[in-house]
Amino acid sequence: MAKNNYEVTGWTGWIGFASIMLYLAGFFHIIAGFYALFNDKLYVLTPTTLWTLDITSWGWVHIIGGILAILAASSLLSGNAYGRIVAIIIAVLSALANLAFIPVYPIWSIIIIVIDVLVVYAVVVHADEMKSLQ
Repeated sequence: MAKNNYEVTGWTGWIGFASIMLYLAGFFHIIAGFYALFNDKLYVLTPTTLWTLDITSWGWVHIIGGILAILAASSLLSGNAYGRIVAIIIAVLSALANLAFIPVYPIWSIIIIVIDVLVVYAVVVHADEMKSLQ
């Protein structure tokens, strides 16, 4: 059995942090999606909006994105390479979706983007240490 060269340090907790943040972003997406579905009269669209999706469509985008983020967080906790790749892809797609959603609901979108950036940082920089735990 080959031994890898990665030493487990306290930074391994960043992967747990990334998983929790991805769970949180997923739940935020689902909340924003249901809010858009059931309360679409409270959103204000400005003429500067570049996207042709209506609020109901954005609600479904957020709900599906939230479910995918929760699944990615679960796979990230498993520690395998697939889980890390999926978590990074979902976090990047989540950030892009919220970048497009900023004209509609700016504060909520910026919060989710910040969480997604922290997830990508944690997974990219500290994920190799999880290999030592397998």
